[in-house]
Amino acid sequence: MKVKQTELTRYNELSFEFSRKITKHYSTSFYSATQLFSANIREAIYGIFGFVRFADEIVDSFHGCDQQAILYRFEADYDFAKEQGVSCNPVINAFLITVNKYGIEDSYVRSFLESMKSDLDKKVYKSRQETDKYIYGSADVVGLMCLCVFCGDDKKLFEELKTPAMKLGSAFQKVNFLRDLRQDVVELGRVYFPGFSMEEFDDQKKHELVRDIQSDFDEAYKGIIRLPESSRLAVLTAYRYYVRLLDKIDSTPAKKLISRRIRVHNADKFRLLLDTMIKNKFYTENV
Repeated sequence: MKVKQTELTRYNELSFEFSRKITKHYSTSFYSATQLFSANIREAIYGIFGFVRFADEIVDSFHGCDQQAILYRFEADYDFAKEQGVSCNPVINAFLITVNKYGIEDSYVRSFLESMKSDLDKKVYKSRQETDKYIYGSADVVGLMCLCVFCGDDKKLFEELKTPAMKLGSAFQKVNFLRDLRQDVVELGRVYFPGFSMEEFDDQKKHELVRDIQSDFDEAYKGIIRLPESSRLAVLTAYRYYVRLLDKIDSTPAKKLISRRIRVHNADKFRLLLDTMIKNKFYTENV
């Protein structure tokens, strides 16, 4: 029996609502930032986040289960949904709608899933090339997926902002690596920075990593200020939050960094938001 369009519309709405709740549950900071997107693109960001969050959750949290089998099944369910045009998994369904609506390249999805698979069978990254490949799949392509949403039909702008978007994704991921050193290395046994050793990690090595990340942020900023108004404030806020987090990491002694997780306090986040709203108003008035 053919599903009535009104019934499918209700299910699609439910799918995005489910992805919205996933976003709010797993990242209150990111969820708050999504409220700064224009309403017409906000649900697409939820659709992307829900999909990548679930894949990441499989490799990071499903201990004691056959994580590889579950991740491969997740990918197979996505492939089946592409064939059918719908999925009974609301997370995959919301993501598929977003992929189709904004023309997100399948290669981005495959690169992301390949990096997730790497988290199951590769623990130590021995070269910059290996790390860059992992970051491209785990972060850069997610930035490109979001850029597809931000730019919509403006393919010229998308091409012009691709490199800054990837630089932003790389910077975010590397900051996460530094913030989560203890969890990644001690609990999960993952070493993403080539040649990294807990015993030899000192302030000099930390500053070298920070300088590399700051270089990515500098390149990313050139693209952020050119984003459409519908997405600029949200991305600029996330950028400034992560720059603040990097500053705190830089001012924290290396030995303390590997023993506790660095955070930006809520009051500091609020001040950043107010200041960013003022800066964004200047960009808008001068476009």
